[in-house]
Amino acid sequence: MAIFISFATSNLINFWIEQYLNKQFLYGDIGGTKTILQIAEIKHGKIHQQFTQHYESQAFVTFSDLLKDFLACTETSSSPLAACFAVAGPIVAQQATLTNLTWQIHSGDIAQQFSIPTVKLINDFEAAALAVEALSPDDLVTLQTGHIHEQAMRVVLGAGTGMGVAWLTWLNDRYYAFATEAGHMDFAPTNELQIRLLETLHHKFGHVSVERLLSGSGLTSIFNYLQSNQEKPSDLLATHLKEDSGATITTLAQTHSHPIAIKSLNVFAEIYGAYAGNLALTGLCRGGVYVAGGIAPKIINILSSGSFMHAFRDKGRFSPLMHEIPVHIITNPEISLLGAKREAHYLFMQQN
Repeated sequence: MAIFISFATSNLINFWIEQYLNKQFLYGDIGGTKTILQIAEIKHGKIHQQFTQHYESQAFVTFSDLLKDFLACTETSSSPLAACFAVAGPIVAQQATLTNLTWQIHSGDIAQQFSIPTVKLINDFEAAALAVEALSPDDLVTLQTGHIHEQAMRVVLGAGTGMGVAWLTWLNDRYYAFATEAGHMDFAPTNELQIRLLETLHHKFGHVSVERLLSGSGLTSIFNYLQSNQEKPSDLLATHLKEDSGATITTLAQTHSHPIAIKSLNVFAEIYGAYAGNLALTGLCRGGVYVAGGIAPKIINILSSGSFMHAFRDKGRFSPLMHEIPVHIITNPEISLLGAKREAHYLFMQQN
C-alpha cells in the first residue's frame, strides 16, 4: 500500500527532526566596549564549546547586526534552541539599553529575528552570581574560610565602573540569582576620615551612594581628597586626577610606591570590607560572600593585607557571626560569560 505524505506534513516532520537533532545553545557577555559570544553543543551528555568570537561593540550599529555576523561565522545549519546574554546594565521587562551605546536589546525581538525558541537577558552581576557554583579553586582567592552552610544565601558584589550586587537564593533545588541596585544605597562612614570624605562628596553630589566610593571614579575621589588634604603637600601629582583614574592610582601604588595612592587603596579596602560585611548581614549570607568586579583581582595584595577583613568583621555584637562567613575574591575575568552559559544551558534543558 502506497503512503502519501503531504508537503506540509513533510515540512513539519523535517522541522521536528531538526529540533530533535539540534543540541546547540548560545550565550554571551555584552558590554559597552567589548562583546564575547559563544555557541556550545551537547554531545553524549556533555557540553562542548564550538565557537567563540570577540567583538568591539562600537563597531556595530545594533546588537542584531553583531549577532547576525556571529551566526554567519558559526556556519550552523539551524538556529540554537536557547540563548542567554549577560548585559552590563539593568534589565526591565526583558529589555536593555546599554550605557555608552545606542543599542536597545529585547529578548523577544532576538527570538523572532533569529528563530531562537528561548532567549533571556540577564544583568552581568546576575550572571556572575549564577557562575559561582561552576568556579574552580583556581578561580578564587579565599580571604576567610569560615563555615559554609549548604543552600544558604550568597551575595556577589564587585567594584568596577560602578558597584554591582546580586543575591543567590536557593529555590526548587537550585540557586536563583537576583539582580539589585544595592550599589546606590547610602555610604556609611566608619571613622573620622571617612566622615570628612563623606562631607566633601556630599557638598559635591548631594546624595552619596556606596558607588561614589567603591568604583574606579570612587577610588579617584578618595585619592583627590587625600591629595588635597595633606598636611605637607607633595610635588608628586599635585593636580587632581580625572574622574575615573582607578587604574592609574593602582599603578602609582604598586609600581611607584606613591604614598597617597597606597593610602587611597587602603581606605578603599576598608570601605569595601565594611560594605561587604553589611551585605553579608543583610542577607545572612552563610553560603558565602564573593567579591567580583574589575578592581578586586588587581589589588588582591591590598584586600588580603587585613584591613578589608577587619572592616568586614567589625560589626559589634555580630562580629563572632562575621568570622563564620566565607569570603572569596573571584579572579576569573569571564565570570559573566560563564554565568550566561549556565543559564543558557538551563534554558536548553527545560526544552528537552
